[in-house]
Amino acid sequence: MVSGGPQLIALDIDGTLLETGSPVSERVAAAVRAAVVAGAHVIVTTGRSVLATRSVLAELGLVEGHALCSNGAVHVDVARGQPITVHDFDPAPAVLALRALIPEMVFAVEKVGVGFWATGDNPGTFSLGEYLLVDHSALSSEPTPRLNGWWPQGSLAEMRCLLRQLEVPGASWVHGEFGPWLTVSRQGVCKGWALEQLRLSLGVPESATLAIGDGYNDREMLRWASHSVAMANAPAEIRDLADEVTGDVTEDGVATVLERWFRP
Repeated sequence: MVSGGPQLIALDIDGTLLETGSPVSERVAAAVRAAVVAGAHVIVTTGRSVLATRSVLAELGLVEGHALCSNGAVHVDVARGQPITVHDFDPAPAVLALRALIPEMVFAVEKVGVGFWATGDNPGTFSLGEYLLVDHSALSSEPTPRLNGWWPQGSLAEMRCLLRQLEVPGASWVHGEFGPWLTVSRQGVCKGWALEQLRLSLGVPESATLAIGDGYNDREMLRWASHSVAMANAPAEIRDLADEVTGDVTEDGVATVLERWFRP
């Protein structure tokens, strides 16, 4: 690369590229476009579904390449806007174990490119595509890349304590930052794992990787990168994990990092 900068750049969306519910700032979008023009692979790497990611790709001006959705479980061809690979799992054992642990938990499973099936209203789900209310049996009847859980009556601290007792063979999970949220995926599937598969296929050296994120679901991605950056708005344990901390999402922290190598 003429700029000598990173060749594979992994960027989380919510809390990193933008504040949830707000657009990407022009400065951040310009920095991302400059990286693409310089020849870098910019990989939006998010917990969002394919449907909820498309608008962000458009805001960034990304029209080709790759995106990783559903915490790495869904690999998307950006040019076609469609999944290339979906790593799903049987949600039934996790639903059964979580219902025993937290009976009031509301569940939702992703239907890739369609929407969600859920057992109740879930304020954390993006209102894109189908949102079908079903019972626990129907919810658990088909494989999914992601099972979401929300505990309306609980707190994050209470849920984290209870999750120490959770055992679901073949599955792994991560909780949210600011409330009693939980995401369950196939064991081993995470942002860092998916990025490593992509790095190998693209032939990018390990030393040329950069990741920027702010959440607990970014933990493996930050460990994966040769240089990891946490947002100032990230929880303390995520900031401590990263090689450096950039500005808050409202301060265009992503642009502050990218502009070292890529000038719009």
